[in-house]
Amino acid sequence: MRWVVILLTTLLAGCASLGERSSAAEETARSFLQAVTDGDGAAACGALAPETEAEIDAPCEQNILSEALTAPSTVAESRVYGQSALVRFEDDAVFLAVFRDGWRVVAAGCTPRGERPYDCRIQGG
Repeated sequence: MRWVVILLTTLLAGCASLGERSSAAEETARSFLQAVTDGDGAAACGALAPETEAEIDAPCEQNILSEALTAPSTVAESRVYGQSALVRFEDDAVFLAVFRDGWRVVAAGCTPRGERPYDCRIQGG
């Protein structure tokens, strides 16, 4: 019985609230866009999901910087959907997914198209 209490306590301590998850997704999206703005291709590529990074022509560290991404602005909306998130800035939107090491960017440079899916300059396969 004691090990059940310890296990449950450990599991509950490891679960972040929705607000904490949303904040972490926002920070990852902001850091990614800032890295591109600052010309730090290594940091930008390090924030990408593996499938998304695979879509960037090699070397990623150079080619990611040629993408027409905007600098991070005020967050207009941040939503977490289970293991996915959408962070909308005033001029851009970034989609993310949770991996073992945290949030990763799966699509960026995204603009809404009404009822159709977002149009993204960077996205995974």
